[in-house]
Amino acid sequence: MRAQVAFRDVPAKLEGKAVTAPPRPTRIQPVPLATLIARADARLSAGDTTSDAVSDVAVTGATLRAQHVLPGDLFAALLGARAHGADFAAQAIAAGAVAVLTDAAGADRPAVRDSGVPVLVHPDPRAALGPLAAWIYGEPSLALSVLAVTGTSGKTTTSHLVESGLAAAGLTTGLIGTVETRIAGNRLASAFTTPEAPDLQALLAVMVERGVTHVPMEVSSHALSLGRVAGTRFAVGAFTNLSQDHLDFHPDMEDYFQAKALLFDGRSTAEVVCVDQDWGRRLVHEGTVTVSTTGEADWTASNVRVSLSGEQTFLIHTPGGARVEATLPMPGTFNIANALVAAAILDKAGIPIEAIVDGLAQVRVPGRMERVALGQDFTAVVDYSHKPEAVALALDAMRARTDGRVIVVLGCGGDRDTAKRPLMGEAAARRSDLLVVTDDNPRSEDPATIRSAMLTGATGVPAAERGEVVDIGDRRRAIATAVANARSGDVVVIAGKGHETGQEVAGVVHPFSDRDELAAAIRERLGTVAE
Repeated sequence: MRAQVAFRDVPAKLEGKAVTAPPRPTRIQPVPLATLIARADARLSAGDTTSDAVSDVAVTGATLRAQHVLPGDLFAALLGARAHGADFAAQAIAAGAVAVLTDAAGADRPAVRDSGVPVLVHPDPRAALGPLAAWIYGEPSLALSVLAVTGTSGKTTTSHLVESGLAAAGLTTGLIGTVETRIAGNRLASAFTTPEAPDLQALLAVMVERGVTHVPMEVSSHALSLGRVAGTRFAVGAFTNLSQDHLDFHPDMEDYFQAKALLFDGRSTAEVVCVDQDWGRRLVHEGTVTVSTTGEADWTASNVRVSLSGEQTFLIHTPGGARVEATLPMPGTFNIANALVAAAILDKAGIPIEAIVDGLAQVRVPGRMERVALGQDFTAVVDYSHKPEAVALALDAMRARTDGRVIVVLGCGGDRDTAKRPLMGEAAARRSDLLVVTDDNPRSEDPATIRSAMLTGATGVPAAERGEVVDIGDRRRAIATAVANARSGDVVVIAGKGHETGQEVAGVVHPFSDRDELAAAIRERLGTVAE
């Protein structure tokens, strides 16, 4: 049991803090530091004693960013890729941190050793941080139905499908993911697919305060590997698929898979797995709810029909033997799989099939097979596909719904998995009549070098098996070129950035939206102007 001490009011706005500071609950019950030490199985650094340094200390928050510290916080000084968080301890303490959590190396840094506040030393402070933050914020995931989705592709779409079904059932929802985070309908920008552990626990506590009951949540392999979701209890954990991505972080595909598999280590009360791949089949055990578009499973689909607009209708086969007609306003067999995963998640969350079907029909996912229709005589789509298999699936879906040509604009991000660049170029070249290779987010890399790797893969496809390939680095001009070359009945796909509203070049993020640029190019072609 937590000690019964008075609640402490927390400012609704973080006065003077960076605008990226995550939300905090408005009222927090302080937690005695001694309780946190015991729960974390941590030790106090040399010179601290429980009676002298801990007895009067109470913690009201947690963060691993010194610039986000509020008075009463536990500051987690973690080893990072470029620096050790211990070097920022003085800044954190000046802002009001009452204790520091770090490793032995961090405890020896002067900024920590001479800080004058209790220092909790743990061999793996990152692993300890999630459960500690959950305890500080009142273990909010136990008061919510957190519905987690992991996989290489489909996390965002599936999470939005789940949210749409929950809304159709009349529930108050949260949403945590790549595109955005929402709390009872209020939108926050997303910095990561999955927030850092203390930010996540604070966010969940805010959702509890605001009456949220269900939270669809994307969970990345980074979040699972780095303990960002430690301390979170999931009502449902779901797996979509696995394909090459993030091999700049994971040494190989097996390590990538094992990171995803952590969602199914017992932290999820119910488990849903798409078994269309061997990766998914490896996760199945007694009690797993299975989904498939290609074989036998608990949830399957049949009689798929695709309209000219890309809308799909199909029959959902439920575990109870029912067949229910559903409509999905998105093309692609992979989106049928996403819809089935979402339906299975919603079913385990107690949502009736009628609301599930209503949710599928009403969903809109920003930057995922998102049409830009302004009266032009060709189809124009923005999609976030940014890995080889996702590009192939998206373009196959668009090819299947047109007798015209497929025109593609595609780039690759810098400072990320370099091995996938020629593979993406190859996948796009094989499936397009015109491929415009362009810049994505080059970040710190030379954009021409990135494009060159893509072009190597694209031009390596025999000429008879691919369309025309051109290199236009300027993404705005690349999009305009694709639109200018479109004929009646063609499909133009702007791939890679999807919902993003910026382009990072040499450390600077410039405003840029594929949706806006595509719309502008279409208006220019039609001879109209934006309202």
